[in-house]
Order: sequence, then structure tokens, then C-alpha cells
Amino acid sequence: MAKWTARHEAPEPLEGPVVATVTGGTIIWFALFLVQLPFYGWFADRGQLWWVWTCAAGGLLGLIGIWYVRGREAALKRHAQAGAAAQDGPAGAAAQDGSAGGDVPGGPAAAG
Repeated sequence: MAKWTARHEAPEPLEGPVVATVTGGTIIWFALFLVQLPFYGWFADRGQLWWVWTCAAGGLLGLIGIWYVRGREAALKRHAQAGAAAQDGPAGAAAQDGSAGGDVPGGPAAAG
């Protein structure tokens, strides 16, 4: 049996308003749960209680999802800030005070 290999590169993951999307979905699940509660007996008589509890589970799992994506967004921001700080590094700090060359007037590049 031959090993399976992909024919195409995997697409880049979609980035967007992830926190808002998960929050909106969670609100919808809870709203559906609350709308179905007055009809609990009707669902019970027909053996369809799983509809009610599916919406409750969706809302509760959505809360976990909100916690997760908020943490992910915070980690991505921390990573981006750390990358920007590492890219600036000591040379960037020296360039800000005018002691390192480059395009700073009076710097080593201008003296040469």
C-alpha cells in the first residue's frame, strides 16, 4: 500500500473576527435554548428533548470557545509584540537616540 501524499499545498488559515464569530454563535445557541424552554413538555412528549439539550450544550461549549479564542488572540498579540521588539533590538534603540548611523544626520554614515 503506497503512502498518501498531498497533491496541493494546504491553504493558509482564514483569519478574521474570530472572537466576534464565536461569541455570536454562543449567543445564538443560548437564545435557541431559551426559546425552547417553554416547550419542554412538548419536546418531552415526542421524545425530542435532545433538541433542547443540544442547544444548552452548544451554549456551554461556546463559552469554552470564547475563553479559548480570547486567549489565542492575546497570545498572537504578545507574539507579534515580541517579534517587533526583537526586530528593533539594541540597534533600533541606539538609532532612536542618534548614536547609531544610518540616515541620522551627523551619524557615522554622514561622517564617511
